[in-house]
Amino acid sequence: MPLDARIAAVTDRIIARSAVTRGRYRDRIAQAAEAGPVRAHLSCGNQAHAYAAMGDDKEALATGRAPNLGIVTAYNDMLSAHQPFETFPALIREAARAAGGTAQVAGGVPAMCDGVTQGQPGMELSLFSRDVIALSAGVAMSHNCFDAAVYLGVCDKIVPGLVIAAASFGHVPAVFLPAGPMTSGLPNDEKSAIRQKFATGEIGREELMRAEMASYHGPGTCTFYGTANTNQMLMEFMGLHLPGASFVNPGTPLREALTVAGAQRALAIAALGNDYRPAGEILDERAFVNGIVGLMATGGSTNLVLHLPAMARAAGVILDLEDFADISAAVPLMAKVYPNGLADVNHFHAAGGLGYMIGELLEAGLLHDDVRTIAGDGLARYTQEPRLGAGGALEWVAGAGQSLNERILRPASDPFQRSGGLRQLRGNLGRGVIKVSAVKPEHHVIEAPARVFESQEAVKAAFKAGEFTDHTVVVVRFQGPRANGMPELHALTPVLAVLQDRGLKVALVTDGRMSGASGKVPAAIHVAPEAADGGPLARLRDGDRVRLDAGAGVMEVLVEGFEAREPARPDLSANASGIGRELFAAFRDNVGPATAGAGVVV
Repeated sequence: MPLDARIAAVTDRIIARSAVTRGRYRDRIAQAAEAGPVRAHLSCGNQAHAYAAMGDDKEALATGRAPNLGIVTAYNDMLSAHQPFETFPALIREAARAAGGTAQVAGGVPAMCDGVTQGQPGMELSLFSRDVIALSAGVAMSHNCFDAAVYLGVCDKIVPGLVIAAASFGHVPAVFLPAGPMTSGLPNDEKSAIRQKFATGEIGREELMRAEMASYHGPGTCTFYGTANTNQMLMEFMGLHLPGASFVNPGTPLREALTVAGAQRALAIAALGNDYRPAGEILDERAFVNGIVGLMATGGSTNLVLHLPAMARAAGVILDLEDFADISAAVPLMAKVYPNGLADVNHFHAAGGLGYMIGELLEAGLLHDDVRTIAGDGLARYTQEPRLGAGGALEWVAGAGQSLNERILRPASDPFQRSGGLRQLRGNLGRGVIKVSAVKPEHHVIEAPARVFESQEAVKAAFKAGEFTDHTVVVVRFQGPRANGMPELHALTPVLAVLQDRGLKVALVTDGRMSGASGKVPAAIHVAPEAADGGPLARLRDGDRVRLDAGAGVMEVLVEGFEAREPARPDLSANASGIGRELFAAFRDNVGPATAGAGVVV
């Protein structure tokens, strides 16, 4: 199928915009690749330090004739999605030996759980942890001992940080190995209803705790379609996973077989072999367009509107909000996975999952097939799904030719919506984005007086005091990366949902983030310039009439003389210390705008 003209136009625009930066990037990784296998340039003393603890692998490492695989791991057992990685290094080393290579843990990277830090001061470090992860992975890879790398990470900032590092070491082949989602627990809609009852005081904390524990109950990714699972989709659409690897549950024979195969594939695409596939060549403009197409078709996390530009810049590719908006307008919404529907990712995977979606989107001309991936050339390879054949051997077979549950997954020709779930917003309040895939059409437009807050705690206090009695645009400002690290404001979701369920028209406007779990209330997020930079939100006052129109892409305040007002300048010193925040002053001072990915290191 020929490539859709709208997708082609966006791709051409990105290529033109990125010509200089991408050209410099490719020159740099080509020079690194020309130097040959990296260990050949290490002194004997350098190498002896690197191999001292490697036991029976020492000889193979010292001769330098076998490829050596670097493992960069985000393991900890506080993240359910990362707990399975505890056993991966031993499995990868064994797989490497079986393939005639070696493997070493190059280093670990931090991995914080946003589910633990939601609404807490620690959440102010969350976005910046992406850059710390990139830096940490860079330190691991800087030992220069590795012919290829495998990256073990799943959750919100971890995968983007690891991709930034993989792009920075773009001459080294990179394979991303997921751990898979936990098995299904308490249905997400039931969990959401219980949270809303707790917000209104109908139930107590004990009942809330029982529901939360029944929902988050075992190893693996949380099963709603938030940022972590959107990351996994992205790695498959961009060709950094093995086909069909994203949503296989932990602790299963198939999951183990995919881990072994991923390690061995990383060795096979090293420069020492005949199928060299450096990460920087895979991470090109077409791959990022494919990732955005997947984001729109699945109704994925708004956090990726921050992460994708940051990842792309590390590979010399410049993305803009208009790219997301134009791709969203061209791509149908094919999936309904919570919070956009009732199903979880296990149900989505069983209905046909990513392989079915990729096939449908390729057939509709909405994806680039002419891409390089770790699995081979062409994205069509990703329409297949892995199976264990006779004797437990891993094989790939044709994926589902049709959706097995059209309440969850629909064909591109008959989607849930004709366009994706994300819109760009512009107006005299700045630029931002809104996710509408879970928002009913009657809530896409709101014009109401603003109530201006400077923390989500203040919003919740006003709600408990019964202050919201009419249609309201809730503005939460000074939540951007320069102000306090841009924490998610996910704790506002139950409060705003209750107000909407009471029949009020309500919306959120913020320079902060919501979440991959943002849902049915219209939320204009990532507004830039942010208030702490003197952006327009700093000039808003209670009672100002604000109009939000998701369909027209408009976000504006309807007040004469608004631009001439002096911006508010609150005391933000409380954001500067405690729970490690004092360590990140340099990040807050140097972070870029949300529209460019809110990056520090790229």
